[in-house]
Amino acid sequence: MTTTRGNQPEVSEAQARRVAEAARESEWHQPSFGKELFLGRLRLDLIDPWPRPAPSPEADAFLARLTDYARDGIDGAAIERDARIPDEVFQGLAALGAFGMKIDREYGGLGLSNLHYCKALTLLGSVSASTAALLSAHQSIGVPQPLKTFGSTVQKQEFLPRLAGGEVSAFLLTEPDVGSDPARLGTTAEPVEGGFRLNGVKLWATNGTVATLLVVMARVPERGITAFVVEGDSPGITVERRNAFLGLRGLENSVTRFHDVFVPEGNVIGGLGRGLRIALTTLNTGRLSLPAMCVGAGKRSLAIAREWSAERVQWGRPVGTHEAVASKIAFIAATTYAMESMLDLCCMIADDARNDIRIEAALVKLFASEMAWRVADELIQIRGGRGYETAASLAARGERATETEQILRDLRINRIFEGSTEIMHLLIAREAVDAHLSVAGDIIDPEADLGRKARAGARAGRFYARWLPTLTVGRGQNPLEFGQFGPLSRHLRYAERASRRLARSTFYAMSRWQGRLERKQGFLGRIVDIGAELFAISAVCVRAHAERTTRPEGVELADLFCRQARLRAESLFDQLWQNTDALGVTAAERVLDGRYAFLEEGVIHPDGGAAWVAPWTPGPSAADDVRRRIPPVP
Repeated sequence: MTTTRGNQPEVSEAQARRVAEAARESEWHQPSFGKELFLGRLRLDLIDPWPRPAPSPEADAFLARLTDYARDGIDGAAIERDARIPDEVFQGLAALGAFGMKIDREYGGLGLSNLHYCKALTLLGSVSASTAALLSAHQSIGVPQPLKTFGSTVQKQEFLPRLAGGEVSAFLLTEPDVGSDPARLGTTAEPVEGGFRLNGVKLWATNGTVATLLVVMARVPERGITAFVVEGDSPGITVERRNAFLGLRGLENSVTRFHDVFVPEGNVIGGLGRGLRIALTTLNTGRLSLPAMCVGAGKRSLAIAREWSAERVQWGRPVGTHEAVASKIAFIAATTYAMESMLDLCCMIADDARNDIRIEAALVKLFASEMAWRVADELIQIRGGRGYETAASLAARGERATETEQILRDLRINRIFEGSTEIMHLLIAREAVDAHLSVAGDIIDPEADLGRKARAGARAGRFYARWLPTLTVGRGQNPLEFGQFGPLSRHLRYAERASRRLARSTFYAMSRWQGRLERKQGFLGRIVDIGAELFAISAVCVRAHAERTTRPEGVELADLFCRQARLRAESLFDQLWQNTDALGVTAAERVLDGRYAFLEEGVIHPDGGAAWVAPWTPGPSAADDVRRRIPPVP
């Protein structure tokens, strides 16, 4: 039975899992390189030969115009200083068609491929990460993408031309006390004549202060979480706050209250109760926008590191020639090459629609957000004190205004946005063990009766009798395999061996912990991280091989990256079984119980009277409305 705590329903752990499980796509209608990788099968045929996108002169022309505008019309330093994207930037981007990059041409958009769209975000992010985030939130998770996949023809005709023309959209799911556990969603949509009455408060709505069209997730009684298109200026909507953050200072992010907001019945997206599935499906390709900005940050970091390290002299030599700094430069170069290779590959296989990319998109989001943060951290170390100094401070004393510390701040959110690293680990791990759960899940399900367990045992016996022998010997043990890849063949043989080892480790873990495996989050996280490294190795090898005649230096970068990735993967394999996870859980419980509170003594703690999570109550807003409306293009 579901109870309530404040405005959020109080749900059990089992109920929360059931809600999440019901929302995920359970069917696999197309092949998946990532799915096969976790099953111990390196299906290189799914990504090799390297995809070749169809020529698009229109997309190339748009990117050229966007390049000119970003260089001359967007002042990233001013956006950082003023914490505001100027109206004229909104208008300039609208005039270019940038708000309709992912909207089909029949609705007034540009109809760009995922590849060209991500190239545009990479470009913009190098000038202003806040501006790239604006367009990403608008198109990747805002109204255009859900309507493109799930919207009716009427909805597309009504809303998409407005959005392509420059109106801004936002996605509203998170609430003050609801993050990655949507089962506790408190915003309600009560059926009334002709539609629904919306009540609730949404937190961290990117674009929320400027959006005129919103995707709102709300709970319809007896029907479940549902997605609605809501007019941003509807009576009863109050934008109560514009939130401020560590980075992305130009981001228009809001706290938005809904009080008896009427939403027409025709604004339901995809049917009642399908909201979470719509959100997760949207993110399958929507997640690619964050790696695009990580790639941009990597490219910018590499340029700064190269130029600075060649010019700065210490102890009679350029700092970049000292091994301690050289290793950092090498890491930045190799990792940027890998992030770009993974992203381009994911975009192209999404565009040709031959493969299911839900795992690959999640892996590149996870990998790029974590590795780009490390890239930026290493860049600061290379720059030393100047890396910690703001661009404005550097410029004030006559030095180049290099935004190193801003890159770090702007990147930090990507490890949280659209699924934190911890949630991504669990999401990908669930897909990685899907084959096992589909045949043996009832064996470890405490709610399954003896009949279900017996049938599951028979299925599992047949599955593992066929599958386990394939994990013993494979192509990676033949020194002649993958020979067409030349010096990179050794890395693909490693990836093939490691994928089988990864699958064996997953099977051993299921046998050992059974139903308790879902609580072994450290183990599952390492399994996923190994998979990400193997996917990256595969991507860089296939790309470098495809470009070996036009860009032979790519083979050098691919080899360097693979050597680095293999060391990380081997360390993760060791940590699967030798770690302090259990001890850490015990220590954390003791911390929470106050056992180690003595460590907090001897410092001044600010007044902690305010609640950690601000409560809210239904009703009209008592705050001033801080929404911002952008004048249309003159």
